Amino acid sequence: ACGTSYHAGLIGEYMIEEYCRIPVEVEYASEFRYRDPIIDDDNLVIAISQSGETADTLAALREAKRKGATVMGLVNVVGSSIARETQGGTYIHAGPEIGVASTKAFTSQVTALALLNVMIARTKTMSAETGRRIVQEMKALPEKVEKALQCDALIQKIAKEFKDRPNFLYLGRGYNFPVALEGALKLKEISYIHAEGYPAAEMKHGPIALIDEEMPVVVIATKDSTYEKIISNIEEVKARKGRVIAVVSEGDTTLENMVDYTIPIPTTFNFLQPIISIVPLQLLAYHIAVMRGCNVDMPRNLAKSVTVE
Repeated sequence: ACGTSYHAGLIGEYMIEEYCRIPVEVEYASEFRYRDPIIDDDNLVIAISQSGETADTLAALREAKRKGATVMGLVNVVGSSIARETQGGTYIHAGPEIGVASTKAFTSQVTALALLNVMIARTKTMSAETGRRIVQEMKALPEKVEKALQCDALIQKIAKEFKDRPNFLYLGRGYNFPVALEGALKLKEISYIHAEGYPAAEMKHGPIALIDEEMPVVVIATKDSTYEKIISNIEEVKARKGRVIAVVSEGDTTLENMVDYTIPIPTTFNFLQPIISIVPLQLLAYHIAVMRGCNVDMPRNLAKSVTVE
């Protein structure tokens, strides 16, 4: 996978290893084909691409097939090259994605990987009851995403305050780390502001040197097993005068007096949380880009389908 699809793949890795206990490795397609990866006919390779035409991903799946692996496609465009060249797979049916920066395709990719995760887990140790609860929760996701969108006015206010900052830092742990990567990518793509996504614990291994009162830090701090740790990371940022925008679980007031802004969102199973957590980050990138006069649909130097290596 490449770009946004790679971030969706990371979430897929986390969930399949947690629920199915199968080792998973996510690779940048552009690196995979050149490093002589150890794969054989006992491996499944999933090629993730919105367009189904990404040159690097196509080259990687051909290399995987050459080595004997079973190759599956996870694409949006029906009849695309990846769909034709793989042995099976699924369409995410997100509909045409007009803007260059991928948004709804990310949501649909994570959803499709979550369904694959449940289907595999049910053949292993997941009970029928757990499977039913997960599917019911997935059916409730559209309503929860709709609720997350209601933070739009708050996010516009945040965007107005920080739109002229030259740098942003995005932090997350666990399932929210790929969300931090994706949030930073969206800001870079459409607003032309430099942004980095990091695992929150890695901040102290270098990026903390960048923290001052001019550095907005977006932290995905929804309640999960790493919640206490993420609070500690926020305290580290605030101790160095960093400005913190925290995406938090609905009803959680712990961080209200600790950070500059909290954006409350609905909660769900941890492995489905990225589908909701990404929404405020997409909105933040959108509003900053609009306020800066950027072309949100057609950012400079980018193409919807990257057909060159």
